[in-house]
Amino acid sequence: MNSIGAFKTQIIDPLPAVLKGKLADGGFQQIWAIGDLHILENPLVAFFCSSKCPGQVILRIYDLARSFRDAGVTVISGFHSPMEKECFEFLLRGEQPIVICPARGIDGMRLPMKWRNGISENRLLLLSPFEPRLRRPTQALTEIRNRFVGMIADSILVAHANPGSKTELLCLELLEAGKSLYSIGMTENNGLIEKGATGIGVEELPDFFSQCSRKI
Repeated sequence: MNSIGAFKTQIIDPLPAVLKGKLADGGFQQIWAIGDLHILENPLVAFFCSSKCPGQVILRIYDLARSFRDAGVTVISGFHSPMEKECFEFLLRGEQPIVICPARGIDGMRLPMKWRNGISENRLLLLSPFEPRLRRPTQALTEIRNRFVGMIADSILVAHANPGSKTELLCLELLEAGKSLYSIGMTENNGLIEKGATGIGVEELPDFFSQCSRKI
């Protein structure tokens, strides 16, 4: 266990039961964490969005972020694409737990003050399957990270997967694995819905997420 100022990086070994079942045969032997591991006992909703996102979907993502916040949903994501980052900034201003998974090792990682505040409040958890020596995100690490997030999540909401994108390929892989995958019910997302995602109207999101969340 190594110190990062007042924060500590933990090696989660062995994996707790809440993760072991989800990561069975996933190739993830060790996981590093900074923050309150009890957050993992909550139902986790993964959030993904392609970097290229239609304007009408972008407008709905702000409604989606409010639904996450108001229902107290524990969101897990890499928060890497532009709209994922927007959602993360919005959620940081709320009170619900958040799990962020950087596409790099987190031991020795410099933490922004907002992240430190979230960790101190026991509502932000950093999680990574990568060794400390992997200090820079790469495309390959990003793809592994996204699969890791999808495997850990209890359900997955994809705001938009651009046709032919890495995000769409990930969605198809997760659907094939039997994961519960949802998307905002809009014309722009018909392609993903036709491939097996469940479309949810924005007006249905509060009720849907209320069923996904519970207190720590």
